[in-house]
Amino acid sequence: SAPSGTPLKALVLIGLGGIGFLPPPPLPPVPVPLPVPASGLAGWLTSWPVLLAPVLGGLCVGLLRQLARDLGPSLPSLMAMADGALPATPRLPLLRLIAASLSLGSGASLGPEGPSVESGGNIGLWLGLRGGLTPDSQKALVAAGVAAGLAAGFQAPIAGVFFAFEGAYSTIPGRPSLRAVLVAAVASSLVTQLSLGDQPIFRLPAYEVRSPLELPLYLGLGVVASLMSWALVSILAAGRSAAVQRRVERLPAVLVNALGGLGVGVMALGFPQVLGVGYDTIEALLGREGGVAFTSLLALLAVKLLATGLSNASGFVGGGFAPALFLGAVLGNCYGQLLGESGFGLPVAEPPAYAMVGMAAVLAGSARAPLTALLLLFELTHDIRIVLPLMAATGLSAVLVERWHGLADPGLLGPDPVEEERRARLAGLSVRAALEPERPLVLPGTTAAAEALAQLVRAHGHCLLIEQDGWVVGLATLMDLQRVITSQGGAAPLSDCRRAELIWLPASASLAQLEDQLNPNGLRQLPVFEQDDGPQAKLPAGVPWAGLRADELQGMASRDGMALALARGLSG
Repeated sequence: SAPSGTPLKALVLIGLGGIGFLPPPPLPPVPVPLPVPASGLAGWLTSWPVLLAPVLGGLCVGLLRQLARDLGPSLPSLMAMADGALPATPRLPLLRLIAASLSLGSGASLGPEGPSVESGGNIGLWLGLRGGLTPDSQKALVAAGVAAGLAAGFQAPIAGVFFAFEGAYSTIPGRPSLRAVLVAAVASSLVTQLSLGDQPIFRLPAYEVRSPLELPLYLGLGVVASLMSWALVSILAAGRSAAVQRRVERLPAVLVNALGGLGVGVMALGFPQVLGVGYDTIEALLGREGGVAFTSLLALLAVKLLATGLSNASGFVGGGFAPALFLGAVLGNCYGQLLGESGFGLPVAEPPAYAMVGMAAVLAGSARAPLTALLLLFELTHDIRIVLPLMAATGLSAVLVERWHGLADPGLLGPDPVEEERRARLAGLSVRAALEPERPLVLPGTTAAAEALAQLVRAHGHCLLIEQDGWVVGLATLMDLQRVITSQGGAAPLSDCRRAELIWLPASASLAQLEDQLNPNGLRQLPVFEQDDGPQAKLPAGVPWAGLRADELQGMASRDGMALALARGLSG
């Protein structure tokens, strides 16, 4: 058996289950130019199947939703079920696979990797529950199923392994889970290759390098890709929002899906490329033939984004990886065209090279998985020269999107229902509920660092405040004090230990805002002041020029106090 009590047979079964939603058949050997919108009344009339297919698909998916009521758990719910936080019924995700087949077959603007990953994760949970395994082993099986699903969808086992840990599964114990994930990903990829051959999901041209001076240009592509990632994540989140779902729930599921299909069909009359997974369009953009005008590509970006958001909001079943790759390819092609026509005389590669990197950059930002995106494109190209541009663009894109959306945003994975409920409870509780009973330790900036450390240890605290002439001007943690004492000695003044910014909260803040400040700053405690949340106190606040008045200090809100306040709310 594999580590953590995870049976090897179960891992192989997950590998087989990961191909439950096989990728499309191989594409024609030569990329074809992008089709152009139909012109004239006769052209529009002959395009009626393009309009009708998504509507019929929407009717079928809506009818399935209405009859079944529950198509099975989505990916964010699986780990909560393995933990016991949500009730779980051990069953195979057949209904979800049928709904995904109907959705993608009728032209919904989504991807096949979502159903493939969900299929693998669901099978992992089903096997874990059937086998009566421990929660840790169940989570390992879910992660193994996720890796198997992605490995089967793209024939990229290394990217599948990294996605299992880079997505919502980073809390799984490391080595045992890694071994389980590796076994499942290899089994899934092997069976897929034996069944469909070793041809990649789409063929990429040889990556082209004109000059080492191009590398900074890929940083610019990372910035542009982060904006597209932000737009994709935002439009998907808007479709899942409570306001939209309340309006949707007033209508029959059949009607909602049909209307969504009608909207996608109308868009496809002008831009048929938005239908389905779009791999043929990606391959055309990466080919040497069939160049597309810059303005047409910009219009295609906007229409594809809307079609994906509408498909998701109206209840079609599919993934977000393929739309992210599609948008990245179009965006990268646009970026490459701009560079080529800039007139600066720079030796830049052709647009397809930037399209390849754009695919990874948009996927990295929208899925919060830069390593997965990097390795996926590397596995598809088998070209080591693409790694540096990929690192530059994917890393910057992911960092920027995280700053805009926050670390807690799930991206393409969708919301975790348990986490959403917990965050809602935190938002309804005041930060005062997390104040510690002990008086905060406030010391002058002239205090020796060694003396400050001794007082902080005696107070059993993690953070102290630095005061100057009745104003709080900074804070220092145990680690800050230890670092300065090691480098400068214990006689160094406390003012040398303070952080560059005084992170604080007004008394009107919520526990959700407290968590948002503690996590990214690596803090366990924060000072709370009796301050209005005005222009000088926007979160994250920093410190006004003169500091904050020491007599307005209310106390220190801590991570432990937040946990106790949440527990009191649940028990009450």
